Amino acid sequence: MATDSQKTYQYLEARPGSNYRGLFIKGRRIRADWVYQDVHGPDAYTPESWAENYQVPLEAVYEALDYVEHNQPVIQADRERDAARYRERDRMVGRPSA
Repeated sequence: MATDSQKTYQYLEARPGSNYRGLFIKGRRIRADWVYQDVHGPDAYTPESWAENYQVPLEAVYEALDYVEHNQPVIQADRERDAARYRERDRMVGRPSA
């Protein structure tokens, strides 16, 4: 799936200096991917309950979901970078790999 880099989001922004290429909710340290995982995960929130719990506009939740769905290569690269970092950390402290 191609990235949707041309689309403008009202509630999402890039973080200058961040190692993550994916977008964050503006003014918060919340990655769009985290919103997506919370809404689509095993103990899923509804978009409405997520917005209420994290005190963000419901439209921000919908934007985050849309962004992740249309930018999977960027999201996957961030997830792979996280996984590699965790594997390296575990190796350094002597934990067995999962």
